[in-house]
Amino acid sequence: MHPSSKGVRVRFSGKERIVIDGPFAETKELVAGYWIWQVKSMDEAIAWLKRCPCPMTEDSDVEIRPIISPEEFGEMESQAARESS
Repeated sequence: MHPSSKGVRVRFSGKERIVIDGPFAETKELVAGYWIWQVKSMDEAIAWLKRCPCPMTEDSDVEIRPIISPEEFGEMESQAARESS
């Protein structure tokens, strides 16, 4: 996945959904799991997440991050090789 600097969080507070842009400070408590959605944009992913029921019994956050595509992975690998030369 891309780093949190390219992600967003959606805070669930009752019926309210608040979008917060990354990057995010490290947290000491983190419950982790994941869903993989095929969407056309971050905006579409946010729209889907806003329709979800609150995942916890109290206020909570869900972080959305893009998955690194094979093309991007190859570019990152090439850049790392150039930098190490």
